[in-house]
Amino acid sequence: MKPTAHDRAGLARRLRAAGCVAAHEEAGELVSAACDQDELERWVRRRETGEPLAWIVGRSWFCGRRVWVDPGVYVPRAQSEELARRAARLLRRRPGRAADLCTGSGAVAHLLMAEVPGAVVVGTDADPRAVSCARRNGVAVVQGDVGGPLRSGAFDVVTAVALYVPTGAFRYLPGDVQRWEPHVALDGGADGLEVVRRVVADAARLLRPGGWLLTEVGGDQDRSLAVALRGQGFDADDVVTWRDEDGDLRGVAARMPPSPLSSVRT
Repeated sequence: MKPTAHDRAGLARRLRAAGCVAAHEEAGELVSAACDQDELERWVRRRETGEPLAWIVGRSWFCGRRVWVDPGVYVPRAQSEELARRAARLLRRRPGRAADLCTGSGAVAHLLMAEVPGAVVVGTDADPRAVSCARRNGVAVVQGDVGGPLRSGAFDVVTAVALYVPTGAFRYLPGDVQRWEPHVALDGGADGLEVVRRVVADAARLLRPGGWLLTEVGGDQDRSLAVALRGQGFDADDVVTWRDEDGDLRGVAARMPPSPLSSVRT
């Protein structure tokens, strides 16, 4: 028998006892996705161990859109939605080509495709599981490290939600994240910017004049990142940062020096 809303309250209590912060919402997601009571019970037990909800039900939600998420693939976060929306606004003003580096499930690329129908969007990822998952979400993906497989000077917008957690801070992440989610998608080296610097270097090669890079960062990493951006030829006067509702840094956008006719801003 298909689970009903009447099951939600009891499930929420179990999930809350297991440490799930959004227990009521997660219970609703489990109830709506499960085919029958037996499957629902199996799923709840898995969630009680800390396994990501998205891996269990096979989906997540990003900017209000459903995204398929396979086990072992980085689960898209709400904190990345602002980056995706900003990228969509930029791409909409000059519909062309966008590259989503380290695409994971393809959530950002999927949104760009939906919001800017005339654009050509391609993703990259080194993990074959992520490549397969992103393709399920309709994203054209090239398997390879960061921007290595892509053609130089071919893109108007480059996005990246790359790993940026410093190795020393990894132990402060929630226990279920440490236990379950792929460390390769989280550990950014000593200062958290090991992969992000490679993103910057590849983006400088991939972008057309006036093209934009948008990448996720945290803490006070914008200061160190500014050095890397200048070193790769980005316009020091066209760097934009944004923060979440708690005031925490979430992302940086930077533009390559434009041609004389270019005037697109975030």
